[in-house]
Amino acid sequence: MTTKTNILKSSLLEALEQSLGIVTTACKIVGCNRSTFYKYYNNDKKFRDAVDELQNMTLDFAESQLHKQIKEGNTTATIFYLKTKGKKRGYIERKEVEMTAQVSTSKLSKEAKDKIDDILENEY
Repeated sequence: MTTKTNILKSSLLEALEQSLGIVTTACKIVGCNRSTFYKYYNNDKKFRDAVDELQNMTLDFAESQLHKQIKEGNTTATIFYLKTKGKKRGYIERKEVEMTAQVSTSKLSKEAKDKIDDILENEY
């Protein structure tokens, strides 16, 4: 039996597909609150699975658009792809942070201070 709730869920799924996964837009198309959408999403595994599958399809679509831009020679798209997918091959930006600090040695024994001085002298 088709209930009003099932019709709304079905309409939400169609609207979600049209809006490329944007929940707010899908809810506006159907005329329901976002809270209703999330109530269905959190309490209905079948609905949640369908929504998640739509989100995967949207991600596939976005990736295909990225690949299209790379093929067209878009440098920014190429850099983005390498920074996200090429991390294991070294395409990642790293920041080097250098820190300096003042350390109080007033509570150290003379022997400990001398040992630290020797270590620092040999290191630097």
